[in-house]
Amino acid sequence: MRSGQMYDWSDPVIDKSLKRSRLACEKFNKSGIDHENYRTLLADMIPGVADSVTILPPFHCDHGNGIHLGEGVFVNYNAMMLDAGDITIGARTIIGPNCSLYTPQHPLDYKLRRKTLETAYPITIGEDCWLGGNVTVCPGVTIGDRTVIGAGSVVTHDIPSDCIAAGNPCKVIRKAASE
Repeated sequence: MRSGQMYDWSDPVIDKSLKRSRLACEKFNKSGIDHENYRTLLADMIPGVADSVTILPPFHCDHGNGIHLGEGVFVNYNAMMLDAGDITIGARTIIGPNCSLYTPQHPLDYKLRRKTLETAYPITIGEDCWLGGNVTVCPGVTIGDRTVIGAGSVVTHDIPSDCIAAGNPCKVIRKAASE
């Protein structure tokens, strides 16, 4: 599934992973950041997540074990991370509300889409980035370090480090000011 090759998402092993994740997300979303079991439920949903990571519920993911978050990552309300492919987010990155990160890609051929087949391509977001609200990141995209993606953008291709980018499709507007 994470190899970039076509796979069958109805495979029993994949189905078991999806079910585990759905149950973990449900428990996490019924709790909240102020509950004493917040960290335990977060770790059940995303194994190995750092203690410095904050995710505000509701949150949805496919598997959870394909999400890799650096120290101090903050994910605002109503994020969706479909992690059939790996999703890697660098330290201190801020993900705005209603952001969606999609690694699965269904076949373009309608006959193949009738089957339970798809591919998945990893998403990588660098350190110290900021994705504004309602940003969508498409399969296979890399966003460089210290980059800001404007609210409502649809990121369909790689965006370099140290810039401000926005739009649909998202494009570089200017280099970011450094301090």
